[in-house]
Amino acid sequence: MTGLRERQKADRTGRILKAASALFRAQGYDAVRIEDIAAAAEVSSGTCYNYFSTKGDLLLAIVSMEVEEVVGAGRALVEDPPPDIAQALGGLIRLYYDHSLMYLSKEMWRKAMAISIEAPGTPFSRHYTRLDAMLAAQVCDLLTALGARVLTRTDLDPATLGNIVFHALNQLFIEFVKDEAMQMDDLHRKSEAQTRCLAALMRP
Repeated sequence: MTGLRERQKADRTGRILKAASALFRAQGYDAVRIEDIAAAAEVSSGTCYNYFSTKGDLLLAIVSMEVEEVVGAGRALVEDPPPDIAQALGGLIRLYYDHSLMYLSKEMWRKAMAISIEAPGTPFSRHYTRLDAMLAAQVCDLLTALGARVLTRTDLDPATLGNIVFHALNQLFIEFVKDEAMQMDDLHRKSEAQTRCLAALMRP
């Protein structure tokens, strides 16, 4: 019985998040009400509020889903990276960028970033920061793996270096979501140029 209840809860949660993502993308975050999401997910408003107290909770859950999926997808590359720094880093970063608009629009990313900055002490902001830390840790793991193969300079700390790389790729992503006209290809071109420079500095 417990297993059935958990499956039902997971199903309802999935339907609510899918409906919220679709409505936020189609109508804009501010225009959508919890009641609209509940109707689209075919659950009662009370059920929706039981799972997510605010639209911000829903937005954070969608961001979490995005980050957890992309980190899962990146594990295979980290475990068996290409034997070239630029190729390895570029592959991981491209994976992050390409997945970023699967559930969220640029407007949704801007809203999530704004909430995390405006209210730094809130659970939303702390959780958003933890999600960034998950991505940064995976970049660090990749550089550790490359270092173990002596593909990077031994005098460079992979944890420090990984955080530098993450903040650089994150800044490019912020520029991307701020500019509605900027295309994913533009983001990739900028990232590839940056990655080549970073890789050249890391080689033994």
